[in-house]
Amino acid sequence: MSDTMQIFDRAVKRRHRQRAAWQAAEYDFLRAAVAERLLDRLEDIRRTFPLTLVQGCDADWLKPRLQGRGGIETLVSMDSIPGPSLLHVVGDEEFLPFAGQRFDLVIALLNLHWVNDLPGALLQIQRALKPDGLFLGAMLGGSTLSELRQSWLAAESELEGGASPRVSPMAETLDGAALLQRAGFALPVADSEVIRVTYADAIRLMRDLRGMGEANATFTRRKSFTRRATLFRMADIYQQRFADGDGRIRAGFEVITLTGWSPHGSQQKPLRPGMAANRLAAALDTVEYPLGGRPKA
Repeated sequence: MSDTMQIFDRAVKRRHRQRAAWQAAEYDFLRAAVAERLLDRLEDIRRTFPLTLVQGCDADWLKPRLQGRGGIETLVSMDSIPGPSLLHVVGDEEFLPFAGQRFDLVIALLNLHWVNDLPGALLQIQRALKPDGLFLGAMLGGSTLSELRQSWLAAESELEGGASPRVSPMAETLDGAALLQRAGFALPVADSEVIRVTYADAIRLMRDLRGMGEANATFTRRKSFTRRATLFRMADIYQQRFADGDGRIRAGFEVITLTGWSPHGSQQKPLRPGMAANRLAAALDTVEYPLGGRPKA
């Protein structure tokens, strides 16, 4: 960790999550939507995962949403804040408190975009999985809240002569696949989709972000209070640029989904060059020519 760039203040993020916990049910629409999308993927996998770890929420919150998917018998949860479940562990994604090769499935639910050492966190997840165990993760991606980012930038540049980081930096989809491979996962896949939400105004959007525990926690964030004039100018710009016909503003949350398997000898492997059973030319119903050769006239 000493060699890892420290972008996020993890202590501040824990305080954000703790402050939001008492009213979490009022602001869990995004987490619930993403959880449903992740769990849907288990229906396409003909495997059971008796012992499962979920990061980023409490086991009691996720259990009703499982609906028998994945053949999960025991669900352990780990988060940076306490939870009501008896099988809940308070821990840090960068220092997993579990033995190696312990779980059949690990789910990371909207928590990894606040991790400083993302490659290290993924490596620890891979080590916590049994051979041929599955990892399913969802994290916010780089285009998340681009409308809010642009509005803050314009307002601060106009009124204050410069801008401070208002929205956290986030990974891109291509980064996700590379990071999974770097962490030793087999069959890594990363894809993304944007969940769009509308609000009456930008102030209500920011209130929701605080309620979700997703307020800015970068070390470079502004520590002083925001000027009232700048806040309202940001809201005006947001309204002017990103409002729909009904006057409601748009906000996009890009969700990057990560899928990878802990290596096992039974897994399908790509063929070495020249080992294919059928030739591409035959599949395309065409003629194959040697390298550098040309068709005759």
